[in-house]
Amino acid sequence: MSDFAGMEELLQDFLLESTELLSDVDNKLVELEKRPNDRALLNDIFRGFHTIKGGAGFLNVAPMVTVCHRTENLFDKLRNSELQLSTKLMDVILDATGAVRDMFTTLSQGLPPATPDPALLAALDAALAGNLEAAVAAPAAVVAAASGEPDWNALHAAVTTSSASPAAALAAPAPAAVEVIPAAAPVSAPATAIAPVAAPKPPAKTSSSAGSGSISGQENTIRIDTVRLDQVLNLSGEIGLTKNRLTTLRTEILQGNMETNTLRSLDEAISQLDLLVSDLQNAVMKTRMQPIGRLFQKYPRLARDLARQLGKEVELIITGEETELDKTMIEDLNDPLVHLVRNAVDHGVESAEERIASGKKPQSLVELTAEQVGDHIVIEITDDGKGMNPEVLRRKAIAKGLIDAETANSLDEKQCLQLIFLPGFSTKDQISNVSGRGVGMDVVRTNIQKLNGRIDINSIQGEGTRISISLPLTLAILPVLVVRACNQPFAVPLAMVREIIPIDTTAIQEVSGRPTIVVRDEILPLKTLSGLLNWEATQKPNFGVLMQSAEKSFILAVDSFVGRDDVVIKPLQNIRPKGVAGATLSGDGSVVLVLDMEDLLAGQLDNAAAGGIMARNADNFAY
Repeated sequence: MSDFAGMEELLQDFLLESTELLSDVDNKLVELEKRPNDRALLNDIFRGFHTIKGGAGFLNVAPMVTVCHRTENLFDKLRNSELQLSTKLMDVILDATGAVRDMFTTLSQGLPPATPDPALLAALDAALAGNLEAAVAAPAAVVAAASGEPDWNALHAAVTTSSASPAAALAAPAPAAVEVIPAAAPVSAPATAIAPVAAPKPPAKTSSSAGSGSISGQENTIRIDTVRLDQVLNLSGEIGLTKNRLTTLRTEILQGNMETNTLRSLDEAISQLDLLVSDLQNAVMKTRMQPIGRLFQKYPRLARDLARQLGKEVELIITGEETELDKTMIEDLNDPLVHLVRNAVDHGVESAEERIASGKKPQSLVELTAEQVGDHIVIEITDDGKGMNPEVLRRKAIAKGLIDAETANSLDEKQCLQLIFLPGFSTKDQISNVSGRGVGMDVVRTNIQKLNGRIDINSIQGEGTRISISLPLTLAILPVLVVRACNQPFAVPLAMVREIIPIDTTAIQEVSGRPTIVVRDEILPLKTLSGLLNWEATQKPNFGVLMQSAEKSFILAVDSFVGRDDVVIKPLQNIRPKGVAGATLSGDGSVVLVLDMEDLLAGQLDNAAAGGIMARNADNFAY
């Protein structure tokens, strides 16, 4: 039985709110290191620890109260200028937040946390006494950094754990729930004392240990703005009224009333129902949308700790936190983004000495941005480091046996950059806890592709690297244009469609051996859908869809059109053909493949990198 029997709901509320609060404290600590005398920050952090301590005290979680109380006292002295913030003091404070986060994890399993590490308490007490240097033992992270072998595994585990639901491991399975903002009023039930015990063994990974019903430990609750929830309720009510109107009209028609006014009213009611259902779909989808800042807020601490362990000066700049994305996609993005931020700090940027020698500022900049472009979200991780040398990547791939010399020599510089996505590829010669095992970028790309997304890379030697991720807003409903090619219907994302034009064969011109059409003084490449799919055309295309991809515009030649539709994308079981996002059913019940145009356009390049077969002219698709 759980040590928190009868308190699961209270514990879940505490963990949910406190985990978010601790992540906010972590971010403010990173900012405080840049502005150590910022009284507003000092007060905010003090209140954060005070709030967490209060909740822990209410639940009688003594170990957490102990750590938070000491840390709270530290910030009381800092804000009263009785202590001065130093790098070592910040290390101790961050270790304290790490200890509290570990306690959250233990509590989420329904177990009492262990007694705090004596070394951490000694360091906190020494800091309070103004004699930190005399602490008996330095915190673990500082010891690891001093030894030259950073404990990346622990850091990665902390970030990954914090992305999961704080109550994901409670004993009793619970259905997905909705938490509506504003939050519920504070609870006032009494709590029994929880005595600290020795560190418990992790529970066996059984089907019931996740508690939430999710083996992956993903959150099964979501916070929804009450305005959005009200919109859903209002639309549901209007649909109910329209249904009543349709029922009345049906009765009249069955009684033989086929007058013009009755049929007109029926047509109006059906049109209104169609509009309301569309609005309801959009409103429901918005309830699943969450600001990506909830994910981004974990990374400043991660970048700071790793940079310190590696002896680098790095500032992580985040923009676009308000950009919204489907909640399930946000959760699945955590691991890929952790890896990319880590890579930027470890591989991308140089040490302060190297940067000064090359005429750069000693502090490196890593930027993490998000913005909505059409029906996609574009996330970019940019660094101002040394960039990548395509020739070095080529030689590394050959040396590791990932690609043969003949194929490697046929790659241009852009294609050489794609080699980092090959399984087993690494630019590091020595293995450490941070890198060198060749496990990473291939997994990152695989995870992004599972989200129907695409990842691309650009790098300039001496200037830095930019990695771009393009993702659909949601994996549920997608507006599409249904076209036909080779007697088969296909759906293309409507957001990419600029216009539809008839194809006049006399207007097709060859430019550098490639077919093009001039549209309002713009020379656009012409690509047939059958050619992109490597299918044999059954007829000359009659229409062109002027498409706008993330990087360029082009004309997609198709045989005919079916029309516009809103589809629910279903994944194909056990397979994912290149350029196919999934499938859906049309109104007549036939299967329609939903195309991922970004992936389809890049298909030949990706196949070459993965299989060692490189087309000499990747963009020269047959007309």
